[in-house]
Formats: sequence, C-alpha cells, structure tokens
Amino acid sequence: MGKTVAVLVTNLVEDVEYTEPVEALKSAGHKVTTISFEKGSVEGKHGTKINVDNSIDEVSPQDFDALFIPGGFSPDQLRADQRFVEFTKFFLATNKLTASICHGPQLMIQTGLVQGRTMTAYLTVQPDLYYAGARIEDKAVVIDGNLITSREPKDIPAFNDAFLAAL
Repeated sequence: MGKTVAVLVTNLVEDVEYTEPVEALKSAGHKVTTISFEKGSVEGKHGTKINVDNSIDEVSPQDFDALFIPGGFSPDQLRADQRFVEFTKFFLATNKLTASICHGPQLMIQTGLVQGRTMTAYLTVQPDLYYAGARIEDKAVVIDGNLITSREPKDIPAFNDAFLAAL
C-alpha cells in the first residue's frame, strides 16, 4: 500500500523539482497532497500550473507519512509563514521521512532543527545550512536517517531513487 506524502509549495517553485518527483511518487503508488497558502493553483518559475489540493490550514502533519519540499523561490516564501515552519518542524522533530531538493532546506533552517544533521542543498543555500549547524556534503543525494536532501535539477533521478527507496 502506498504512503501519503505532503508537498509544500507556492508560486515560483522550480517546476521540474516539483513535477518529476511528484510523478515518480504517484507512479510508485503513493498518494501526494500538494499544500500551499490556499487551495487552487500556483505557478512554477517556468510557467507550470500546479494544482493545490489543500491550504495549510486544512491539513495536519500527523496525517502524512512523509514530507517533500521542492526548491525554487517557493521555500523562501513559505519559511516566512509560521504555519509552514511548524508543519515542517513536526516531521523533523518526530523523525518522519523528510525530503527536499535545491532551495527546499531553507524552510528546514527556520525550524531550528538542522543542527548536527548531514545535508546538501543548492550551492548558495549550503553556507546557510552550515551556519545553522548542519554538516554539508556536496553530493547529488545526502541521506541522514529519515532526512534526504539533494542539490539541483540534474540530481533529480538520484533524489527520486533515494526518496522512493526510503518510502
């Protein structure tokens, strides 16, 4: 039976960092719920329309087996809203599967729970993680227990493989 995966996004998410992992998750039989500020749709950096299943106020992190945070400019916007920070914090604090690519870890930094974790992210986010106390590895995919991070679009195939294997 498939797992339930929450995906946190808003406008200017990096299109392929959302579409390719979500397609891989759905193809593997997992139920994906896309969550944003409100129900409806958001638009990726390159114009992809993304359907939003629920607003952040309509969901509880306890209802999901895993969390996925794609990159682009989306995570930086989401981390300014405490509801998304608390949602993400739940997954990290309870050691539930949390996966993120590119700028996605920006949202994790806001939780205060990256200290001591081994992670990667987009080149410009790596110093932010380091200063927040994470150990940085500049690799396509870094797995630290139930935390999976990746750097950029070219790493998506390796990221998808690691995420699906963890589920």
